[in-house]
Amino acid sequence: MRYFVTIAGRTVEVDLTGHTPVVDGTPVEAQMQALPGTHVRSLTVDGRSHTLTAKPGDRRGRWQISLGRERFTADAVDERTRAIREMTGGAEAEVEKTIVAPMPGLVVRIDVEVGQAVKAGQGVVIVEAMKMENELKAPADGVVAKILVQERQTVDKGATLIVLE
Repeated sequence: MRYFVTIAGRTVEVDLTGHTPVVDGTPVEAQMQALPGTHVRSLTVDGRSHTLTAKPGDRRGRWQISLGRERFTADAVDERTRAIREMTGGAEAEVEKTIVAPMPGLVVRIDVEVGQAVKAGQGVVIVEAMKMENELKAPADGVVAKILVQERQTVDKGATLIVLE
């Protein structure tokens, strides 16, 4: 089975049809074992072992992943679902309407309020990371539904900052 996995706006193809997984055309020695009854997984990649948690997200194919101190959302769809979405325009309808921290940092300024209409590409929050200010922009047109952070708050990579509807 082939899957398309999107994390932080980057999509990779994962082919699990053979004995060795292939990621974007490159074979990878990898195995994953689940700890029964939990969300904990043991992942071994190229001989290195990692412990992670994978919790189901708010819709089918979405996962909330924690790996050490990092947290992020992963969307995984099989090739049939992806093809159907492309043919029907369903991919556009499912544009992610959340703004997440691309790296750990400090919220410097929030430029929107709950209930405010925003346009795709409009700056909504400033996060300082590695001594640089990064303006995070709305991924789509929408209305600010939730602001989950405050100015001067530190955030982890992948933390949801603002939700649009």
